[in-house]
Amino acid sequence: MLNVFARAGVNRVTDPIGRRLVALGVTPDVVTVVGTIGSVAAALWFLPRGELVVGPWIITLFVLFDLVDGAMARARGYSTAFGGVLDSVCDRVADGALFAGLAWWCLGVGQERTLGIAALICLVAGQITSYVKARAEAAGLRADGGLVERAERLIITLLGTFLQGVGVPYALSVALWLLAALSIVTVGQRVVAVHRSAQEVDRAERQGS
Repeated sequence: MLNVFARAGVNRVTDPIGRRLVALGVTPDVVTVVGTIGSVAAALWFLPRGELVVGPWIITLFVLFDLVDGAMARARGYSTAFGGVLDSVCDRVADGALFAGLAWWCLGVGQERTLGIAALICLVAGQITSYVKARAEAAGLRADGGLVERAERLIITLLGTFLQGVGVPYALSVALWLLAALSIVTVGQRVVAVHRSAQEVDRAERQGS
């Protein structure tokens, strides 16, 4: 959803940064890796310790690197197959660390065992959402869209975590349970999209034979 409506505005901010970094000789792959390492380190250091105010800000800072590497590829005029795979893998690693860090807090310092289940559901559903798309595209099918893609997952989670940190009651509970439900719906939407795409391919093949 946000990928459709916010992309143009975001690109206006990130494209100049991307052009500047390319001019300095930095590659998109380096930015991708640095952003991932920073996101993982912040998620697994701050969140399990209950530092829910500063943690989301640091994680957000490194997550924004994912916008910059795309801008750098556009500024350079081309992207590489390896860069695309690296970006996808790093996204999964960073997202996994975020929800693992929250689950760790819930089961430890936060003493929110039930909420830890929601965090684990979000972790698994988010990975499956991305896997369905990747597997579909590998088979020549489409599996785009859905209620919550990566941008929505990150915004809901990081905002809920920050609000919990500043003392808003049940903020993280609402965020994680809502996201868990929406993520499950999104997995279903993508499976349906793959099924429809497969039917279209089958019809085209029958008509062409």
